[in-house]
Amino acid sequence: MGKVTRRTKPFDTKRSVQKASGYAVNIRKFLLSSDGKEYKWSNKLERVNVIRAGIPYDSIELISKRLNNPIKSVLAIVGIPQTTYNKKKSEHLLLDSRNSELVILINELIDYGLEVFNNEEEKFQRWLKKPNLSIGGSSPENMLDTITGINEVKFSLNRLEFGNLA
Repeated sequence: MGKVTRRTKPFDTKRSVQKASGYAVNIRKFLLSSDGKEYKWSNKLERVNVIRAGIPYDSIELISKRLNNPIKSVLAIVGIPQTTYNKKKSEHLLLDSRNSELVILINELIDYGLEVFNNEEEKFQRWLKKPNLSIGGSSPENMLDTITGINEVKFSLNRLEFGNLA
């Protein structure tokens, strides 16, 4: 038996770039409307600017509605006492950067979760409340109090979207 050698064509960078330039790039845009203002970002640097500027306390109410949870439970997630929330909301003040980041990440997570569940809110809400093996048997909702927890829930949604254990 003789040795069979296959000759592969060298990679053509120019052809690859031309082919890729024909594809439309889908830039994901995020929006948070709260207290009569719109906060928009489409990349992480824009998100950082929104976080540093702060978002209104009203955004907690928006997250409460989107999660289908009472405001009290969202305040527990963010770590703000009810009295502080009531006072600062009535004064139309802004959340600090840590809480702004949590609220923005939870908002992005909800958008992604709805996308994964084909905009079927009830299914997504049920999934949020059920214990999940891919995040250690905890419910995704219980993981939303930290940035790491939010990322783990996002990873779980990603696995679910692509058919892996979630």
